[in-house]
Amino acid sequence: MKVIPIHDAPVAIPTDARANVPAAGEALFDRRGRSVRDLRISVTDRCNFRCIYCMPREVFDDNYAFLPRRELLSFEEILRVAKLFVARGVKKIRITGGEPLLRKNVERLIEMLARLDGVEVTLTTNGVLLPKLARSLKDAGLHRVTVSLDALDDALFRRMNDADYPVGKVLEGIAAAQAVGLGPIKVNMVVKRGTNDGDIEPMAAHFRHSGHILRFIEFMDVGASNGWKMDEVLPSQDVIARIDRLSPLEPVDPNYTGEVAERWRYKDGAGEIGVISSVTQAFCSTCTRIRLSTEGKLYTCLFAQTGHDLRSLLRAGADDTALDAAIAHVWQGREDRYSEIRTAETAALRKIEMSYIGG
Repeated sequence: MKVIPIHDAPVAIPTDARANVPAAGEALFDRRGRSVRDLRISVTDRCNFRCIYCMPREVFDDNYAFLPRRELLSFEEILRVAKLFVARGVKKIRITGGEPLLRKNVERLIEMLARLDGVEVTLTTNGVLLPKLARSLKDAGLHRVTVSLDALDDALFRRMNDADYPVGKVLEGIAAAQAVGLGPIKVNMVVKRGTNDGDIEPMAAHFRHSGHILRFIEFMDVGASNGWKMDEVLPSQDVIARIDRLSPLEPVDPNYTGEVAERWRYKDGAGEIGVISSVTQAFCSTCTRIRLSTEGKLYTCLFAQTGHDLRSLLRAGADDTALDAAIAHVWQGREDRYSEIRTAETAALRKIEMSYIGG
C-alpha cells in the first residue's frame, strides 16, 4: 500500500506567546535546560536522488505533490527568522533540503546569512552539483559542506540513490569543494544493515589520509515511508570495532557540548572518523537543534509529528517582537526526547519526512 508522507497541519502559536519571554539578547532554554544553538533551514523539499531510506521512489514518484513555490519562505523571510535566532544564541546555521542546491539562487541566501555576526554557515548536499556551484558558494560566504555518500561500490550506490547517479559524480563534488576551501569536509554514510554495511571498510580506507571526516550514521526511523526496522540498524560500536581491527582507533573529546557525532581518530595519524548513534546511544539530553521547514514551520525534533507555524505571522505583518516571542514560546515549551523513548510503537508514528525537513 502506497503511503503519502504527511505535510502536517501546523500548530498555531498563541497570541499571548509574549508572556515569560526572556529579555532581548538573553539565551533561551527548553524544559530540560537545553539552549538553542543550532538552526537548520530547509530550503526545498525536492531532490534529484531517490534514496531508499529517505525518498523511496514508490512514494516520491512523478505524481508526488511537492510544495508549490508560493508556499516556500522567501530568502528575506528566512533571514528575518535567522536574525532572531542568532540574537537568542544560535551559533551555527545549516542549509538543508531535500537537496538544497536545487533551490534557485541559494548562493544569495548564503551571502545574506553569512553577514550575521558570529555564525558559522554550513550546507548539506549529495554533492553532484558542487562542481558547478562550489566556487560561488565559497564566494558567498559558505564555511563548509557536508556531503552524503552511502557507498563506494558504484552499482550499490546507484541502487541506493535510485536515480542512476554514479559514485564518481559525488567524488567530483567533494574534490570541487576541497579545491575552493569548503572544509573540513564531512562525508556522511547512512549504514543500513544488509544493504551497504559491506562498504564500511572500503569507505574508511578511501577517506584515510584525505583530510575529510567520514561519519557513519545509524539507520533512523525518520518519516513514515522508509520501512525502518530495528534489525536493519547496525550499532555504531560495531562500526568502530570493524574499522579498529584494520586501522586502530582512539577516542577524541567532543569539539563542544551537544556535538552529535562521537569522534575517533586513527592512532597512526591518518585522520578522523565519527559515528552518529541516535538509535543505540541517544543524545537527546544535549540536543540544541531547531529546524525551520521550507514553508516556515518550526520543528523542535527531527522525529516530530507537527510543526509550529511561523509563516502566518511573517505574512500577517507581525513585528520582530512578536516573532521573537513566538520563537521563545516554541523553544521554552520543548521537551522532546524521542530517541530516549523509541519503541516499535513510536517508530510506527507518522513523522515528518527527512526530505522535507533535512537531517
